[in-house]
Amino acid sequence: MSLGPTLETARLILRPPAPEDFEGWAAFAADEEINRYLGGPQPREIAWRSMCTMTGAWVVRGFSMFSIIEKESGRWVGRLGPWQPEGWPGTEVGWGVTRESWGKGYAIEGATAAIDWAFDHLGWTEVVHTIDPGNINSQNVARRLGSKILRHAVLPPPLNDSIDVWGQSREEWKARAR
Repeated sequence: MSLGPTLETARLILRPPAPEDFEGWAAFAADEEINRYLGGPQPREIAWRSMCTMTGAWVVRGFSMFSIIEKESGRWVGRLGPWQPEGWPGTEVGWGVTRESWGKGYAIEGATAAIDWAFDHLGWTEVVHTIDPGNINSQNVARRLGSKILRHAVLPPPLNDSIDVWGQSREEWKARAR
């Protein structure tokens, strides 16, 4: 049973999470540096629930984050894509990649494909990225995607984090030079 589409970029395969992704997902969730701005590291049991929440959103909402698979190695290297749980401050395309994948441009490459898909297939009129004000790396990714700070918000419970909402309209995205 397919939960959603598979998207391909030059170096990545983006597909809904699958059982074989869990070991990579759990290692990602446990990494303190990666999760510094994502609510903190999680033990395996909570990582499993998180993966199942994102996987279940494919059924409930018709979209969710994709697992990022590196084409060359077949390794799980992160998760990214559309995300909008109840009470979320907008239609988000978010990203998170393994530390070994930092600096390779995977977040930008994958987010570009996910944003195109969200506008073309989900009919979104705006895409946002909820970013902690201290997360310079994600701010740089957002800027490279053509996004800017739109507003400030507080994430819904149980997170309750004060964040910057970066983003752009469908028209701005479609008009940008690539």
